[in-house]
Amino acid sequence: MSASSRSLLLAEVARATQRLADAGVPSPRFDAEELAAFVHNTERTRLHAVPDAEFDARYWEAVARREAREPLQHITGRAFFRYLELQVGPGVFVPRPETESVVGWAIDAVRAMDVAEPLVVDLCTGSGAIALALAQEVPRSRVHAVELDETALEWARKNTEGSRVVLHHGDARTALPELAGQVDLVISNPPYIPLTEWEYVAPEARDHDPQLALFAGEDGLEVIRGLERAAHRLLRPGGMVVIEHADTQGGQVPWIFTEDRGWADAADHPDLNNRPRFATARRVAR
Repeated sequence: MSASSRSLLLAEVARATQRLADAGVPSPRFDAEELAAFVHNTERTRLHAVPDAEFDARYWEAVARREAREPLQHITGRAFFRYLELQVGPGVFVPRPETESVVGWAIDAVRAMDVAEPLVVDLCTGSGAIALALAQEVPRSRVHAVELDETALEWARKNTEGSRVVLHHGDARTALPELAGQVDLVISNPPYIPLTEWEYVAPEARDHDPQLALFAGEDGLEVIRGLERAAHRLLRPGGMVVIEHADTQGGQVPWIFTEDRGWADAADHPDLNNRPRFATARRVAR
């Protein structure tokens, strides 16, 4: 079969890329290719191998949805996170690439601990991405995950089925009293967007992610303040907390984890774009 007989899909991908770019989609080429791969049940690197006769017009239905700023992951039903492929859709926060660096730091921290079977708690787990990554990459870890929203919890159940992650339905600020003082690492990607910034949030998040997973009071730090107390309650002396935050909140979050509240070594860390992305602190005995 000649190369020319395989060119229709690539031509349509080029058209779709322009349409998505005109709609303001941040990564138009990637999204156009990912949608083409999804609709044609192939990989992005194999799009050139789809014969003209097998072009599926449903591709343009998918492109139209993305053009309307529906999240790519809602259309394909999947999100990739580190080494995981997760099921996602309406009602659950779609995991973001920047969170991968947060989890990477946490994995390194847990591995560095002199603990045979480290106990880890993921608060505000959403899809279960963070908890699953830790369970997968730290094989002897015992991982508990907490989610308040029932719809998000159902997605987490789908993703964690058959894994070592133990799911809990509850408020992250008061959950797991039975683990108080025993946990080696607490990690969270909580809601942290100030309510005053609603209009500036990307449509994919503002119109499709659950509001409970996005907004946290006037300054965006309301939930993190509650998580500080929860982490202190759960962690053993020497245990670590890792909290994701907005890049505009660099310098603010470490100040929540102060010495007089039982913390040491509070610090901010950059993501892959060198923007302040998460804070860490170590619990000390009081």
